[in-house]
This record gives sequence, C-alpha cells and structure tokens, in this order.
Amino acid sequence: MTSRPSPVSRRRLLTGGAVAGLGVLAPSTPAVAAGPAAADTGAGGTGTATVAFHGPRQAGIAQDPPAHAAFVAFMLAKGTDRAALGRMLRLLTDDAARLTQGAPALGDTDATLATLPARLTVTFGFGPGLYRAAGLPSPVAELPAFGIDRLQPAWSGGDLLLQICADDPLTVAHTQRMLIKDARPFGAVRWVQQGFRRSPGVQAPEHTQRNVLGQLDGTANPRDTALETAVWNPDGSTTLVVRRIRAEIEKWDILSVTDKENAAGRRLESGAPLSGQAEHDEPDFTALDATGLPAMPDYSHVTRAHVTDPALKILRRPYNYDLAPDAAGRPDAGLIFAAYQRDIARQYVPIQRRLAEKDLLNEWITPIGSAVFAIPPGCAENGWIGEQVLA
Repeated sequence: MTSRPSPVSRRRLLTGGAVAGLGVLAPSTPAVAAGPAAADTGAGGTGTATVAFHGPRQAGIAQDPPAHAAFVAFMLAKGTDRAALGRMLRLLTDDAARLTQGAPALGDTDATLATLPARLTVTFGFGPGLYRAAGLPSPVAELPAFGIDRLQPAWSGGDLLLQICADDPLTVAHTQRMLIKDARPFGAVRWVQQGFRRSPGVQAPEHTQRNVLGQLDGTANPRDTALETAVWNPDGSTTLVVRRIRAEIEKWDILSVTDKENAAGRRLESGAPLSGQAEHDEPDFTALDATGLPAMPDYSHVTRAHVTDPALKILRRPYNYDLAPDAAGRPDAGLIFAAYQRDIARQYVPIQRRLAEKDLLNEWITPIGSAVFAIPPGCAENGWIGEQVLA
C-alpha cells in the first residue's frame, strides 16, 4: 500500500516551509516516459491507461481528447509574488505528475480514487494576471470585443488555468478536488467548466467530435507537420483560447436539415462540405449547386472560418456541456470551445472576426465566456511547470 506523508508535512509543503523551493519533491515523483504518449499499463484497459506527464511539451493538447474534462480557472490572492507562484507551481506539478500516473497526491486522504488514471492529463495555462503578479510582460492579451459576444464574468478571465481531462468522470472529479485544495493558499477558484465528448469505444479514436447541435467539430484541424507549425513554438509553448458558447437549441430544432446544413456549410451526417462528398474534402468555394448558386454560401460557418495557410490554422479541442434545464424546461447546453495556436492575434482573432461579421450560425450560438492563457513548455522529471517563465 502506498504510504502518505503526515498532515503536518503536507501543511509545510503548502506554506513552502518544508524545504527550500520544494526541490525535494522531484525524486518522489513516479518515473514516467520521456514524452507524452499514451500507454495501457495492464488489466483494466481504459481505466489503467496513462499519458506521460513529463516532456518538452505539456500533455493534453496533441493527444486524442479523453471523454471528460474540467477547465478550472483561478484568481491569484492579493500579494502573490513570483516566489509564491514558484511554490504553488512546484506543488501543483508534483500533484499532477503523481495523479496522471495513477499515484495519489501528497496528503491524498482518498488515495483509492487515484488508482485509475484513465488517460488523465493536467495542462497548465497562465493568464495575463499571473504575468503581472510575477512582474513579467504577458505573451497573451484579452481578446478584442466582438459584436456577437454576450460575455458573463462568471465564465471569463482567470490568472491560472488547469485543464483536467480523463476518460472517467470520477478521475476528473478527484483530480480537480486535489488540485483546488493545494491551490487554495495561493488563490480562489474563479470558474469551473465541465464538459464531455464521446466515451471510449463508442467511435474510433480518430473520430471528429460531434457537438450538441449535431455537427462534426474539428474536421479542419491541423495534422502532422501542419500541427507543428500552427500550434507549437520552438520552446514547446503554445497559447489557448477558452470560449463558452451557449447553443440556442430550441431555435435550432425548428430548422430543417437543409437549413442547418446551409448554415454550417457541411452535411450533418457525413461532415462533408456542401461542395464535396467526404468529411475531409477541401471545400470548393467556386462550385455551383443545381440552381446555379454557390454550393458553399458566403455566410456559412465553413466559409467564414476557412483558412488556406496551414500555419494559420487553429487546433480545436472542444467539449460539450449540458446542464439542468430551467423551470420552463429550456435547455442550458453548448460548447466549451478550446482552441490552441502559436499566436492568438495572428490565428484565432482573424477567424473570430470573420465569424462575428457574417456567420449565419450566430443566429443559434452565443458566446457567453472568454479567457486566454499562455501554455508554458513541459518539464523534466526533476522540474516543474513554469520554471522557464519564473525561475
């Protein structure tokens, strides 16, 4: 049975008083592979599968997304400085390194909940406020205002983000609980957004996500060499935009299939562009339909979002949400839209401006939350997330 340190030891870790810089944590972290690659560790299949935590890049970005996610944003406590940020990130890094490999976090009073990692990943993001606290210039800035936005403070902003993903919701819940507990001395939770995708085994691993409106979401994602140039900076860092998008489902349900497809620019069943036959066919914006009109309407989502330069694409990694209906039975559902890219200003913002200007889908979707984060590189087994920024 795994031994655990006493509560006193854990309190000393939280306050930074156990050892200088918490450097002693590293040797006790479970050994894992050098890069973030999935591996089934034995009996239990999905439950025992792990994704390596350590490596030059953070996990939870390029891997096939697990079925469940929690995006947890924090606001730092007043007076948090660079030294305190280092203590917090050393502690949270140690927690994440253990939990992603099926080992309990230090002081975990429910260690049995940590034994099935189910492809757990924990990805750290730094908002502009974290850089201000550290006395450093921020590589990311809040998005400009878009006319379609109806943003709510409850779903926007944040100094630190922890993106927690796994194929099991209990694993996500336990990891969220442990990380929030250890972050509490340094800041408060601003918002938590929980989402889901198809469960393991329902579709092939390479399937494209289907959102609550029935559309395939992520068909145009960059792949292979395009993924390298569109998402990753040479140092292993990237950036993330998190947008909470409410789906106006009752209005959407009134439409015919043809109307839905014209708004999206794709066939609902196959995901093929209206000018093509298969999901990954390149849209032909010069093609005409049987009536002589453009097969790809100028106002369709695909037309407005289309990017020709692979280096300017974004990596969509969305999750659905579906909360309890209101007293009248109206649904509260939509998308946690997570987009990764090298440069938000060069890649995400131009796409979003075109969508805000003329995307017919805006009639049935409403952005209600927005946040931006720099994703620092990964770390070695004796390192911690953020050391390149704060050390």
